[in-house]
Amino acid sequence: MAQTNTVGFVGAGKMATAMAKGFIESGLFHSSNTFASCPANWDSSEIQEAGVTVYDENAQVAEKVNILILAVKPDVVKEVLQELSATIAKRNLLVISVAAGVAIESMEKALEKPARIIRVMPNTPALYPGYGACVFCPNSICTSEDAALAEKMFSSLGFCSQIDEKLIDAVTGLSGSGPAYVFTFIEALSDGGVKMGLPRDLSTKLAAQTVLGAAKMVTASGTHPAVLRDAVASPGGTTIHGLHALEQGGLRNAVINAVEAATKRSTEMGKGK
Repeated sequence: MAQTNTVGFVGAGKMATAMAKGFIESGLFHSSNTFASCPANWDSSEIQEAGVTVYDENAQVAEKVNILILAVKPDVVKEVLQELSATIAKRNLLVISVAAGVAIESMEKALEKPARIIRVMPNTPALYPGYGACVFCPNSICTSEDAALAEKMFSSLGFCSQIDEKLIDAVTGLSGSGPAYVFTFIEALSDGGVKMGLPRDLSTKLAAQTVLGAAKMVTASGTHPAVLRDAVASPGGTTIHGLHALEQGGLRNAVINAVEAATKRSTEMGKGK
């Protein structure tokens, strides 16, 4: 694959850099077949350190690749597509967008001719390859080979699954916004430790490692979280008392409400509200 496919990023920020590193380190693409574009005054040193060749013009990248990844802010996706529309058609590029809230239909309308487009929703832990959670939605023109390629590419960043685009707002509310919920929980867990006398640095490290370890138990075992929870909660022990306190505080309802609120907001943003 590394010998036959070339990939280019429009944008050279943190997410583009993480993707480039993940693709190269996994062996999917060789650094010599990986390109990016960004303004001349943009600090692209990090992505260049991964071996990516960086250009000032988007067109320079589009002319060298067969896979074009839009890693730009949502409000400039239309402008970029219009700029590169002729090249995308001429070279029959596979266009992949990681811009939040930009629907496939709106991208199709920005192009002069039909094109293969895949919309991807990664989350910020994808900045550390292996820890991300991504979903992707191909448009009707994409082939099964295009979908398989996208899955292989984004699996290098962590969990990856193909979904129907109608579910992407829910994914945004869960795994897209989810890291912020977990950061809040880690902070609260650390605060609890500090309240009980632990030093802040130790408390935060213990809290973060506890969340990381618990997540690993879920993903590695395939066991339902409730079963794992019950295995920790001995009758009359410390854990069941702590769980009771969480239920009294409404943790479960708060988390469900957070996912619902973020999902609804993602839907509103997709409609331009």
